[in-house]
Amino acid sequence: MSKQPIKPGTDNKPAGTYHEVGPRGGQIPDGRTVHIDRGDRLPPTQKPGRGWSK
Repeated sequence: MSKQPIKPGTDNKPAGTYHEVGPRGGQIPDGRTVHIDRGDRLPPTQKPGRGWSK
């Protein structure tokens, strides 16, 4: 079972690369990949209900 995705706009997460995932943490075909630095917030996802996974 996958971990729950991290909500968009969340800050204070470790720096690194995050992948956009579905509502239950599964892969999505058109998901974005972003790199955040320490203290940055996770950006909005392409569709409501999605989240981020490291």
